[in-house]
Amino acid sequence: MLSFAWPWLFLLLPLPLLCRKFVSAAKSDREAALRVPFLEDFTAADNTGRTLRRPRWRLWLALLAWLLLVVAGARPQWLGEALQLPLSGRDLMLAVDLSGSMQERDFIIDGERVDRLTATKWVAGDFIQRRAGDRIGLILFGDRAYLQTPLTFDRRTVKALLDEAAIGLAGKQTAIGDAIGLAVKRLTERNSQSRVLILLTDGANTAGEVEPEKAAELAARSGLKIYTIGIGA
Repeated sequence: MLSFAWPWLFLLLPLPLLCRKFVSAAKSDREAALRVPFLEDFTAADNTGRTLRRPRWRLWLALLAWLLLVVAGARPQWLGEALQLPLSGRDLMLAVDLSGSMQERDFIIDGERVDRLTATKWVAGDFIQRRAGDRIGLILFGDRAYLQTPLTFDRRTVKALLDEAAIGLAGKQTAIGDAIGLAVKRLTERNSQSRVLILLTDGANTAGEVEPEKAAELAARSGLKIYTIGIGA
């Protein structure tokens, strides 16, 4: 919705017309220094057969410039829906497996057989929508782990980026340790009382530079809770 921060400035719109009507033009002291008695006859003879008119486009251009100046001074603003951000909440990081095995079609949703990643998106998407008041981040991992979304209150963006994830986007293998390590790094950057990692994967660690056991120990020392959700039969 369009609004103005200072709408009272629109009261200045008729100011040029008021000035023209009530403020007389300044007269020079030298105006009456020389009197020409036949000036009227000379002017009448010079203007015979023609009428002198000032160009009107200059007047309209000046009025348009004044209108735009007043509108800009009123500070037009486009206001969207108000977002109510809570003062505190939990920090939740989702780590989603995009390895090649996630393309296995062993889930059924609404009577249709789907792959594991689609089932993960369906469950995680519903979870994200329910986390009002919590900051949520998203990590995608395959051969390596990547931060797709930092911690944010914008659940719509997190869900949209999760929906865009594709199998093999981060590689065909499974770097679980790297995903945990990246989550620990990002979650410990904030001074939060509750930090949680939700790990969604369907297999064992097959890649990466960090062993899952060492990453889990690091998470425990930093006070990070890890919940692992196994995907697949």
